[in-house]
Amino acid sequence: MQDTLTHPLDAPDASPFDVAAQAADDIARLTGVARHDIALTLGSGWGKAAELIGETVATIPATEVTGFSRPALEGHVGTLRSIRARDGRNVLVIGARTHYYEGHGVRRVVHSVRTAAATGAKIMVLTNGAGGVRESWKPGQPVLISDHINLTADSPLEGATFIDLTDLYSARLREIARSVDPTLDEGVYTQFRGPHYETPAEVQMAKAIGGDIVGMSTALEAIAAREAGMQVLGFSLITNLAAGIQKTPLSHGEVIEAGRAAEPVISALLARVIEAL
Repeated sequence: MQDTLTHPLDAPDASPFDVAAQAADDIARLTGVARHDIALTLGSGWGKAAELIGETVATIPATEVTGFSRPALEGHVGTLRSIRARDGRNVLVIGARTHYYEGHGVRRVVHSVRTAAATGAKIMVLTNGAGGVRESWKPGQPVLISDHINLTADSPLEGATFIDLTDLYSARLREIARSVDPTLDEGVYTQFRGPHYETPAEVQMAKAIGGDIVGMSTALEAIAAREAGMQVLGFSLITNLAAGIQKTPLSHGEVIEAGRAAEPVISALLARVIEAL
């Protein structure tokens, strides 16, 4: 495992894009797949989708790839998987997400996305488990991300790098997802810093400024994907209603259990969407 003192992204003169290029070379060498077409980050509850997309060509520990850290969160498996879809495209499945609240810095948070772009992927599919602000949503329900609000007070962009985020979450890809499942709802994802859950007042603030979903990932990764020129599709699994909307205390165990219960249905949905992209 790469520690804080030796991690390649933490060196003062390190280029995160050079580190991502090295990581992409590692993936090509370790999987035997020179290029990937689609990348997929699997959040809580989405893990079984990898089994349904196609034939697994190779599975590698993420820590064998330059710049990747060991996942700190239960529900994230710590591997990178190369899958050949039925139509012949190569899908890179990322089961090794670094969360912002781990305190490693934004470069490490978005390294998986930059690596995916360096492998050749043009589409980035980001998934997560999150809290729902709309009372009409139920635990276990998947929703599309239409936009986001970044409340981390941070950005993966460095220096005078100005990226237009007007259509960050691709309308074309969302339309394809809805062609697979016309019942899919959508909403605005709000990323908080974490790792504590939001207070009821913070949830009401998110609602007042246009948020429908609250969580601790995805927004920073989506910005990095756009910087890299990828099209972005986002899914949230509503694992619980957010604090103050739900009347019982929140727990990570509840999130994991909701993910497990919903996993067969949402994984099959995600696999069908990947096939249609």
